[in-house]
Amino acid sequence: MPIQPPDSQPLEAALADMQVLLDRHGYVIVVHSSATAPAVVRRLHTVRSILESDRIALLSSDLPPLGLAVLARQLRQLSVCDLSAGVLASAGRLLTHYIYAGALLNSVAKLDRVPVSLKSHAKSWVPGSQFAVVANPAPQLVKMGPGAALAGPEFGTWLLVAPGQLQSDWVKGTLARSWQVQGLREAALPAESARWWGTSKLIEFATYLPDVSVLYQLVTSVRRDPCHWCGLERIGDRCVFCSATPPVHENQSHAGGVLNQETLAP
Repeated sequence: MPIQPPDSQPLEAALADMQVLLDRHGYVIVVHSSATAPAVVRRLHTVRSILESDRIALLSSDLPPLGLAVLARQLRQLSVCDLSAGVLASAGRLLTHYIYAGALLNSVAKLDRVPVSLKSHAKSWVPGSQFAVVANPAPQLVKMGPGAALAGPEFGTWLLVAPGQLQSDWVKGTLARSWQVQGLREAALPAESARWWGTSKLIEFATYLPDVSVLYQLVTSVRRDPCHWCGLERIGDRCVFCSATPPVHENQSHAGGVLNQETLAP
């Protein structure tokens, strides 16, 4: 269920909607972009605070819009499995490592989510220039030309492509072959993509693991611990529901454990 922005829904209605979700499902995980407007984020925290609920998790992500949609879908797929709410919420940070999210752009002049050199900025003003960019899991940027390539996943994935106002076969052809994707699907371009990437002339793409059993295996293969504050199970070093981190002695005893496991390829 999408969360409505403050300018389109009064606070009372937002509180009522959230209460219905809590009554129906027990726990709510809200996945939102780190680029979400501050007013929307404040509304989310206000709703959580007024309801005085520790059953609402606010999961912020640096993923671009299409990658964020992939993550939300994966969490929805896993929500029907036998995972506790705390583990499911924590899985968002883990699964982000396995999503390669990027775009083909006609300009990087207004791109501020990925490091852009002055040279690349200058080339953006050359008519006909195009740039291939990966924002996650590690930033990459190359100017399109002979031999232009992006480092991709070293495990089997499908490729999701969302065309914007840019005409090119590079993503579905060259990129798909070089990344050896096992399948390809097309989706509508998310409404926030043009703002996130700084241009409407783009083709956004993201790889994903299509098999829910593989996602489940990834999540259940890492160590889980009870949160010392709210008692929910968590993976990683922070509870997404209450934001508590382990005590110092627990951090020291588990150093390098969970975080190292989170980057293992399936």
